[in-house]
Amino acid sequence: MARTKGGIVSRRRRKKVLKLAKGYFGSKHTIYRTANAQVMKSLSYAYRDRRNKKRDFRKLWITRINAGARLNGLSYNQLMHGLKLANVEINRKMLAELAVNQPDFFANLCNQAKNALNA
Repeated sequence: MARTKGGIVSRRRRKKVLKLAKGYFGSKHTIYRTANAQVMKSLSYAYRDRRNKKRDFRKLWITRINAGARLNGLSYNQLMHGLKLANVEINRKMLAELAVNQPDFFANLCNQAKNALNA
């Protein structure tokens, strides 16, 4: 039986890694060994940051809502508690959009929250 050689498979694997390493600085996009190490690190960063992105956006929304609430005489947690008591179901992403782009409508929501807190 003839001997099989793995040249094609190895070359394909190396080309796949070097294609992923396109645009990297220095030898990281030309030398397979360094490129492979950097691609593995980059893929782990990408996996981690797909999860961190959700945290970062939630933090941003809360910061924007808090800023808008304080302009209307409430703190963030008072606003959220008041909205819950007033049965206003709106998520943080939309609240942040309203706080930035439609401050008059956001002020109405703050007034509803204040009324619910006082009642």
